[in-house]
Amino acid sequence: MTAQTLPSEPALPTAPAAAAAPTGPDRPPAAAVGRWAAARPSLIRTMNEQLLLEHIRQRGPCSRAELARVSGLSKPTVSLALSNVERAGLVRIAGQRTGVPGRTAQLYEIRPDAGLVLGLDIGHDYVRGALAGLSGEIRARSSFRARATSVKGRVAELIRAADVLCAEAEVSRSAITQTVIGSPGVYDERHNTMQFTGGLTGWDRPAALAGLREAFGPSLVMENDVEAAALAERAHGHGRDVDHFAFAHFGTGVRMGLVIGGQLVRGAHGMAGEIAFLPLTGGTGIDEHEERKRGMLEAAASAASVVRAARRAGMGGALSARRVFEAAAAGDRRAMSVVADEARLAAKAICVVVNVVDPELIVLGGGIGRAPGFADMVTAELDNLAPVRPEVKVSALGTDAVTDGCLAAGAELAWAQVMAALGGQ
Repeated sequence: MTAQTLPSEPALPTAPAAAAAPTGPDRPPAAAVGRWAAARPSLIRTMNEQLLLEHIRQRGPCSRAELARVSGLSKPTVSLALSNVERAGLVRIAGQRTGVPGRTAQLYEIRPDAGLVLGLDIGHDYVRGALAGLSGEIRARSSFRARATSVKGRVAELIRAADVLCAEAEVSRSAITQTVIGSPGVYDERHNTMQFTGGLTGWDRPAALAGLREAFGPSLVMENDVEAAALAERAHGHGRDVDHFAFAHFGTGVRMGLVIGGQLVRGAHGMAGEIAFLPLTGGTGIDEHEERKRGMLEAAASAASVVRAARRAGMGGALSARRVFEAAAAGDRRAMSVVADEARLAAKAICVVVNVVDPELIVLGGGIGRAPGFADMVTAELDNLAPVRPEVKVSALGTDAVTDGCLAAGAELAWAQVMAALGGQ
């Protein structure tokens, strides 16, 4: 579930697979069999170290005895491997286990600064970010309202967010192992640009990626913002124990992230989940110019279309999608009709996905998706449309979902770099 690496970067090495426990006294057979040669002692040592690091990362602080038990390695081999990775600055002693029979055992954990991940979310209204270690612990968070209207200004705001986070975490930007930026749109490798970036004017120009590469260096990868939110749901939210689910975002834009068989699905062109372009329409908020630019469904079901529909229904004043939903909750019949149309459109889009990939769960996100009562309305519409109905839940991750998904994707990439560097020592 990695993000989309920009082509000017060197390909990131893949983390070696966890080594199977060697048989006998932790060493390979003495002779080669057929064309297979005996593994070098240095390779076996590296594989053992990588195996133990993977166990510590997945399980949290572990003692030598626990690592020997779960890895199948002998205690002397575990002790040697731990000494090596401790000298390399990858693990540290986290304390001692007390309150259990037997000798007090020292516990080892991944060092917080063994690898640092920077996750940034550039949206229409806010720039959000966080900095975390390899084990997922958050070192700093930041959020501020986006003011920039140009590509250069947006890049500057992302740099500012990174500098604020690094200052709070007391690290330099050069110490960042992996940077992942969540952004509206899909990366187009052929033209080396972002496409379908919605209302981020100019963000689909080559200058945008060029500015980001110059600022963040070769470790930069771009991630679609809603796919990042789906990754966050998989790591921390309702999708943790669900192999097939869809994260449906209804808000400023209309998009979806699909997780099938526990893996994020991107598609052959990175367009999987771009439901904005489904040929679905309805209600009175449609705008033909927006339809050509942003897709038929998004032009009919985004926050801007909710406002247009409310104005056409006769509602006045300083309107926003939130105020329309609040008015509907208070009993305004015009607003209630607009919200009902929105729920019907959302259900139609979800029904298409249900019929194609049959997810077990739909997670609703975005300002509209998380609006009180909206999930119940969508569920009621699905009862009338879909042949089977998945469970519908509202995302509990809130506004940090994209950032947290970037951190989840970045942690895997950063871990691969750390493991590859260990193998090259």
